[in-house]
Amino acid sequence: MKTLVLAEKPSVAKELARVLGAGQKHKSHMEGPKYVVTWALGHLVELAEPEDYDPKYKTWNLEDLPIIPPKMRLKVIRESSHQFKAIEQLCKRPDISEMVIATDAGREGELVARWIMELVRWRKPFKRLWISSQTDQAIREGFARLKPGQDYDRLYQSAVCRAEADWLIGLNVTRALTSKYSAQLAAGRVQTPTLQLLSERDKEIRAFRPVDYWLVQADFGSFQAQWRADKSGEARLWKREDAQDLVRRMAGKTGRVKQVKRVDKSIPQPLAYDLTELQRDANKRYGFSAKQTSSLLQRLYEQHKLVTYPRTDSRHLTQDMVPTLKGRLQSVAVGPYAPLARQILKAPLAVTKRFVDDSKVTDHHAIIPTEQFNNLSALSNEERKLYDLIVRRFLALFLRPCVFQQATVTVELAGEKFYAVGSIMKEQGWKEAYGLTDTSDPDEEDNAPEDTLAQQRLPELKEGDSLPLRQAKELSRQTKPPARYTEASLLTAMEKHKLGTPATRADIIEKLVKTDTIERQGNALQPTGKGKQLIELASPELRSPELTARWEEELERIALGKGSMEQFLASIRKQAAQLVGQVVASSTEYKPHNLTTSKCPECGKLLQEIKGKRGLMLVCSDRECGYRRAGEPMLTNHRCPQCHKKMELREGKAGKFFQCRRCNVVEKLEETAGGGAKGGRKAAARATRQAVEQYSDNVSLNTGLADALKAALEKNKQE
Repeated sequence: MKTLVLAEKPSVAKELARVLGAGQKHKSHMEGPKYVVTWALGHLVELAEPEDYDPKYKTWNLEDLPIIPPKMRLKVIRESSHQFKAIEQLCKRPDISEMVIATDAGREGELVARWIMELVRWRKPFKRLWISSQTDQAIREGFARLKPGQDYDRLYQSAVCRAEADWLIGLNVTRALTSKYSAQLAAGRVQTPTLQLLSERDKEIRAFRPVDYWLVQADFGSFQAQWRADKSGEARLWKREDAQDLVRRMAGKTGRVKQVKRVDKSIPQPLAYDLTELQRDANKRYGFSAKQTSSLLQRLYEQHKLVTYPRTDSRHLTQDMVPTLKGRLQSVAVGPYAPLARQILKAPLAVTKRFVDDSKVTDHHAIIPTEQFNNLSALSNEERKLYDLIVRRFLALFLRPCVFQQATVTVELAGEKFYAVGSIMKEQGWKEAYGLTDTSDPDEEDNAPEDTLAQQRLPELKEGDSLPLRQAKELSRQTKPPARYTEASLLTAMEKHKLGTPATRADIIEKLVKTDTIERQGNALQPTGKGKQLIELASPELRSPELTARWEEELERIALGKGSMEQFLASIRKQAAQLVGQVVASSTEYKPHNLTTSKCPECGKLLQEIKGKRGLMLVCSDRECGYRRAGEPMLTNHRCPQCHKKMELREGKAGKFFQCRRCNVVEKLEETAGGGAKGGRKAAARATRQAVEQYSDNVSLNTGLADALKAALEKNKQE
């Protein structure tokens, strides 16, 4: 008898098969003496669409809402149905006695496998492979201690609740908004409150009015001190006259050191990364989007096997991992990490409860390097940057805290008090892993007030010392508006409000971008005109982070066996009906922010400007019309003979032509596409390919341009 192993992806299945000795390759599985290894392609099964329940739901009508099936059905995804059928046939084989679920060790991976098992009607025993890395050793150890499949029933129930809640809330509210306002308006259980965070920040920025204020600084030559009010500690003066008066009173005076306070401080090692913290750090340091970090991390985990399971929410390790830490340090002792890693390995490892704590680890421990041999040259530049963050954070765990002395000096001058702060590094500690000499804490947000004087190196001072004033300065400043969210700060806000999970937050942000609800401006995120209106159309309940946070807490309770699946879904169904009713009853109007003055040639309504993969598109504002065309000329690789800039491809009464706006040079397409087309079909094909390569800028041509090229080549062939 054999065991069927179900992986989530072909690449993972290939590695499992190699380790398990299943070397006989087939189209949809690999087989060996003991194991048959097959794979899903991500999700092979999904929740049925509304039209699967009733064909009338193919048309979106407000009157048909809410759509709340008495029992949710599953269906096979059509595009990958061939793989599902192959798995179904394997499950029916009489020599298959049990199954091992080897999909990703998490909520979503459990759902991938269980939905397949439900549709194939699997009734034989099954076990669960639960590992945190893809190395050969981890796979062997995982198969040596497989867990009963029923141990993860509660995790599966939680995953089903999440999927059905997203369907019931997202689908119904999206259909209600889209049907009522005749516009593509998407809402969801997590994406709407996330949009609310961005919209609130946008309102704060727009409502902000800058206020002038002044700071007064005293330059004593070897250091600078800043004035602060004696009682309040406030450094800002709201009237320039007050600042000028203070500067006049300081002129020609000598300061006296009233107090010197020295305190030794220490900054403990930063904890290892969870997914959200790594996404934040990669965004701050390299500008990586959350989605980009997730993709790079998945490759480091699956393809290169250099890091542990990526979609974790823990920043701690478990006690049973301690014996493996030395091997992990040895594996990273290459390239730039070798000197420090070897130095750490010379002494017994400093393992403390700060980063090894079983009580703070749920499904998976923090992201750290594996024991896999490290070939840095095999990594891409971006993979190398992300791996560098993980390795340096791992090395820092075993180093001492950073210790520095902070000195605060109070100087009395002209009856006022001036303050200066400086610090001296005493022990670099874990900062050696980063080559840093500053005294900042990476686990703390940079929330320093605008009026904070930068730290400086202070001279040796003692109480009573006289300090001649070299210069008094008044500095003009303005209050600043709240900063726009970056992906790093938005991830922090989502984590704080319990919006989504580490595994889903990146996809939520990308979904908001792709639906033109928010946009990236450099590293900042802000709502679009569509997003600003959408948040006003959504129910106050749906856009409330508190409601979504309560749902997330209940899902966690279900996963832990403390909550009821039936009660949760009953409340979601009730909520979906209420949210649809609120949309129907709303009197708020929606005015498309991207309407143009151009009219649709088919129905006469105004066209909307929409960003597409190939640039701007003009789309009819009436959803039922469906008319669309390119909104801007295509930029080609054909160069202007005068300025040598790229020319635009345009269409006029005489057909398509190239135009340079700068020089107003026009060239007919036929004049440029000809030549070299003689010699039969092969020559014509070659000439077409060359013309496409020369002028297309690596973008697939539309049908009109392809036809024009073909006509020009046929003309040359006849000549």
